[in-house]
Amino acid sequence: MQPRNMSMSGVVDLAAVKAAGEAKTKAEQARAQAARTGGAGAVAPAALVIDVDEAGFERDVLQRSAEVPVVIDFWAEWCEPCKQLGPLLERLAVEYNGRFLLAKVDVDANQMLMQQFGIQGIPAVFAVVAGQALPLFQGAAPEAQIRETLDQLIQVGEERFGLTGIAVDPDGVQDAAPAEVPAGPYDALLEAAASALDANDFGGAVQAYKNVLTDDPANPEAKLGLAQAELLARVQTMDPQAVRKDAADNPGDVDAQVAAADLDLVGGHVEDAFSRLVEAVRRNTGDERDTARLRLLELFEVIGPDDPRVTAARTALARVLF
Repeated sequence: MQPRNMSMSGVVDLAAVKAAGEAKTKAEQARAQAARTGGAGAVAPAALVIDVDEAGFERDVLQRSAEVPVVIDFWAEWCEPCKQLGPLLERLAVEYNGRFLLAKVDVDANQMLMQQFGIQGIPAVFAVVAGQALPLFQGAAPEAQIRETLDQLIQVGEERFGLTGIAVDPDGVQDAAPAEVPAGPYDALLEAAASALDANDFGGAVQAYKNVLTDDPANPEAKLGLAQAELLARVQTMDPQAVRKDAADNPGDVDAQVAAADLDLVGGHVEDAFSRLVEAVRRNTGDERDTARLRLLELFEVIGPDDPRVTAARTALARVLF
């Protein structure tokens, strides 16, 4: 496949004045929050290249793009040009010393991401800057062209969004995978949480599930139970008729739509809840958009990641985000 140049002028279109201002503010807030909490510190050079899948895309790409431009390499094992381009991008990621992060996406295992980016052939390289996606180039491009594109990307990230990259410790060693937390004696806590739910003691259920997650953050039963308990706690004091009227009368009010989506889900109208929040994300910007997006992600937890309705809603969400 012949390389196809992508004009970096597209960044200007994606970063209209208002959107750029909002994205820059969010990036600054993210860095300030990291500074207050001590930040993640310098990373090892090996951490500048990461493998990304659909489940971790928001965390590893969208959220990280608030501190550093993220370059995405869409590749596959059978793709010969990918075998030339991939190692070159990995070498440049280390050479650029934290000025960008390289995220590698295996399209065979993540076809939904491939569809969302509208990729017709690989290798294909995109970037996400402060949450905004843009194409860079397609095909095994020459190194000089790639360097020029990366330089422009970094310049845009700095000038329009205030992204200064991430600190790198040249002598650092990438953290080993965390030891797997043993299952632990959580039966009693989980049973107590379930009993609290049955008794409509949603506050007690929330605390019981959080107690489990404190020791075992990946416990699937506790994660699902916590999402359900928090949802039921939110709708417990709602007046359904008033909430639905408020949502119908104020389609642009994010809080009204979020409350109605909670009722939709509790009432078994899962697709309606998801569609309502996707539309709220599409219609809004800034903090209001984040409010709708985060509530949608919480409702995904209630239903479970393998449910086809969640998969469809994730696709719809990605379309309006990009």
